[in-house]
Amino acid sequence: PVMTVNKLDRCFLELMLDGEEAFQNFNRVIESANVIISTYTDDKLGECMVYPEKGTVSFSAGLHAWAFTLTTFADTYSKKFGIDREKMMTKLWGDNFFDPKTKKWTKKNTGAPTCVRGFVQFIYNPIKQVIEECMKENREKVFQMCEKLGVMSKLKPEDKDLNGKPLMKRVMQTWLPASDALLEMFINHLPSPHTAQSYRVDTLYEGPLDDQYADCIRKCDPNGPLMLYVSKMIPAQDKGRFYAFGRVFGGKCCTGQKVRILGPNYVPGTKKDLYLKSIQRTVLCMGRKQEAVEDVPCGNTVALVGLDQFIQKNATITDQANEDAHPIKAMKFSVSPVVRVAVECKVASDLPKLVEGLKRLSKSDPMVQCHIEETGEHIIAGAGELHLEICLKDLQEDFMGGAEIRVSEPVVAFRETVQNRSDHTVMSKSPNKHNRLYIQARPLEEGLPEAIDEGKVTPRDDPKERGRLLAAEFGWDKDMSKKIWCFGPDTTGPNMFIDVCKGVQYINEIKDSVVAATQWATKEGVLAEENMRGICFEIEDVVLHTDAIHRGGGQIIPTCRRCLYACELTAEPRLMEPVYLVEIQAPEPALGGIYSTLNQKRGMVFEEQQRPGTPIYNIKAYLPVIESFGFTGTLRAATSGQAFPQCVFDHWDLMQADPLSPGSQTADIIAGIRKRKGIKLEIQPVSEYEDKL
Repeated sequence: PVMTVNKLDRCFLELMLDGEEAFQNFNRVIESANVIISTYTDDKLGECMVYPEKGTVSFSAGLHAWAFTLTTFADTYSKKFGIDREKMMTKLWGDNFFDPKTKKWTKKNTGAPTCVRGFVQFIYNPIKQVIEECMKENREKVFQMCEKLGVMSKLKPEDKDLNGKPLMKRVMQTWLPASDALLEMFINHLPSPHTAQSYRVDTLYEGPLDDQYADCIRKCDPNGPLMLYVSKMIPAQDKGRFYAFGRVFGGKCCTGQKVRILGPNYVPGTKKDLYLKSIQRTVLCMGRKQEAVEDVPCGNTVALVGLDQFIQKNATITDQANEDAHPIKAMKFSVSPVVRVAVECKVASDLPKLVEGLKRLSKSDPMVQCHIEETGEHIIAGAGELHLEICLKDLQEDFMGGAEIRVSEPVVAFRETVQNRSDHTVMSKSPNKHNRLYIQARPLEEGLPEAIDEGKVTPRDDPKERGRLLAAEFGWDKDMSKKIWCFGPDTTGPNMFIDVCKGVQYINEIKDSVVAATQWATKEGVLAEENMRGICFEIEDVVLHTDAIHRGGGQIIPTCRRCLYACELTAEPRLMEPVYLVEIQAPEPALGGIYSTLNQKRGMVFEEQQRPGTPIYNIKAYLPVIESFGFTGTLRAATSGQAFPQCVFDHWDLMQADPLSPGSQTADIIAGIRKRKGIKLEIQPVSEYEDKL
């Protein structure tokens, strides 16, 4: 890998850092980057760390379009000192000091006023001098320096009329052009696609690693079958259209070619998420311009026109005839979108713009999730506050043409659960008083809701297999698992409805109605209309009318739902909140600030490790999502910007406070949710849902 340290212009114009401070800052940034790289490193990649003295780090000011690597300066100074370039590069970084008075290099600062670190003396100070003289509008001095640097001849006549900041930009761009520094770094230090794909194919391709497609990727063969991965959708100049931007890993991609588009949910051998289309145009992205080309062989990036309706965020593209090709693995992100806000238009007539804008935002950023809640709110979910802020700015300015939007406070979803078995069997009568249902609720065994979430226990399993698993891991009766009527909500959720009746007439005839009622009740619980989690409902007895017409869905569904609500209220209901796993990397002096911030936010540290050979600590903690808003800002303030948190959703945690006792923490949260959803603030008593004999 190579790396660039950006925003260098701020060191000179805003922060006014002196050379030694700047060097220490850069050094710290590069060290912390190396720490992160080393956690994700792979032996096949060889040396992954980046070092300025090896030329794998460049320093740049992207806004002003200038950049340099140490090679740029080593070339100049090696002639002057008469030593070779590689040796000169090592002198320009790290603890190497030069004293112009004695003309000697030393490994330690001798304390003499003229003895200065190599990087500062030969790189930082000359740049600082040029920038300062330009900003002071001291043109003669600037042009003298340009003569010495050999830049004067490259400046155009109109450039010499500039002054102040525009002159500074032009001189820096001419002296240290960003394109030269970055290209030199890419060419010298990054492997060619031919080399890289031979060891990347194992991690890229999902199918067997010995089929023709894997072989074509491994050899980067332009005459093999087409294998192309689209990683990003780029908004085009035409409103609402996108270029599908990706990389050709094998074969050749041509204009007019007929292709198979394999989406992220494609399963080989099925038609799911599969489209057959032809490419309208193949385009090369050259900076801001797009150049149309006839074909693009493997090893290059390409943008495709005409496929944007069929690709949501990423996809694999192959020739139409390659029916046995497997897709290329989708990109995994180390963060997941869990911070959600609701957006709405200030002016109702802008609604179509908002809907269209959300579609375009969701396409152009692979991390964002946009959807519509049952309440009709438009929800945007992002990885964190900063990420969301940028998305909302893009949405408003780029995708909605500046139409104003209102953004709600961040919203967190909760779950409802129970702690004990219902204190009595609950009975409900149907509206025509001819049918009675007797049901109890109990919590599911520990670990079972997680097993359902992960897909180990599903309604589609073979009942015998499922029975064995439940008996072995959760101590169920083997026959009990055959009596599971349904899972809910959405038929796959972490709640169950079980039939424990013995020899009751007509019970199977009401099964469909009961299943429908269970889906409804588990999707909108009784406490705050949030999803239920980890509840098992057991139907113990039913008394049904002998005539089928008196026990239809209209009689059974509302009765069953009321009965399930009463069960939940009699079984010590509780709320569950989502919890983040936070990983924080920070040096030792910042630990105090981290602990105090986590304590304020109800966080809990469960692991603290020092990285061997570095002063950096890795801290892992649990942090409730509802407390995470503003966490990054508070943490940076408490540690003066030394701690870097990363949040990922981890699990659901039980909140111990009783939601039915007024004034408790959960009661306040529930009141807030009910107010937001526009339902009565008080939770209805059990007598509302339960009937007496």
